[in-house]
Amino acid sequence: MTPLLPPGWPRPKGYSNGFSAAGRMIVTAGVVGWDEQEHFVSNTLGGQFAQVLRNIVAILAEGGGRPEHLVRLTCYVTSIDEYRASLAEIGMVWKEIVGPHYPAMALVEVVRMVEPAAKIEIEATAMVPE
Repeated sequence: MTPLLPPGWPRPKGYSNGFSAAGRMIVTAGVVGWDEQEHFVSNTLGGQFAQVLRNIVAILAEGGGRPEHLVRLTCYVTSIDEYRASLAEIGMVWKEIVGPHYPAMALVEVVRMVEPAAKIEIEATAMVPE
């Protein structure tokens, strides 16, 4: 897997512009911050973000993947302001759960989620080398 950085572009902080990858693809549904019993572990965006990452890592493991195989994330949040206010916590849990790997990412604010308690939902794509 290779991050894509066109010549002269500044290196993004906390994500990559794009990735080139080959292998077996793993795609998740929109993953929210609840545990395996479908109970939300936190009512904060930062706390839910951490659980979403743990859930994504568990899904990847089930398919033989690891966090470093992530190539793309689409993050949906109910509040960009709360997301920005949570950046320190988000950065900390990212490094703890995913490590120093930054896939291509998009962040979108939405009005609400299907699960009323959800503050964040993430769709993930990973490429597991064959």
